[in-house]
Amino acid sequence: MKYVKWIFVVLLFCSLTSFVEKDVATIGLNVGNSAPNFFIRSFDGKLSKELNELKGNYVLLSFWASYDAPSRVQNALLNNALKKTSHSVKMVSVSFDEYISIFNESIKKDEIDTPNCFVETSGEASGIYKKYRLNKGFKNFLLNEKGVIIAKNITANQLSQYIY
Repeated sequence: MKYVKWIFVVLLFCSLTSFVEKDVATIGLNVGNSAPNFFIRSFDGKLSKELNELKGNYVLLSFWASYDAPSRVQNALLNNALKKTSHSVKMVSVSFDEYISIFNESIKKDEIDTPNCFVETSGEASGIYKKYRLNKGFKNFLLNEKGVIIAKNITANQLSQYIY
């Protein structure tokens, strides 16, 4: 009789967990998700951008920081790749550096186009950081004209596959 109870418990547990999708990531944003809107202002207050303003264009969101070498290199490579393309892709580059002086030096050394390059000095406490679930590392997202994520963590070489 005691085995019947255990068998019942095991069957109950299996039936409850069988409805959970196991191959869908539960952390972060995925391809097919709508990109969360955000509003950001440049450190000097002269420029502001709302992500929804860019709907109708392909948008490459690049999240990085000077202290994170892989994300910084990827940001620079993507920026340079977009300079060489004739396609209309707007890049929005957001750095999570705490010090504006470090951010300024980084974009100068990396030759980043500044019209859509921003710094979010509140770092991990930033609303953007939380909306884009960057707690597992910096990422980039390619959005289609409707603001839907069509690629994630792409390289400069992969970029041409999506925009041509």
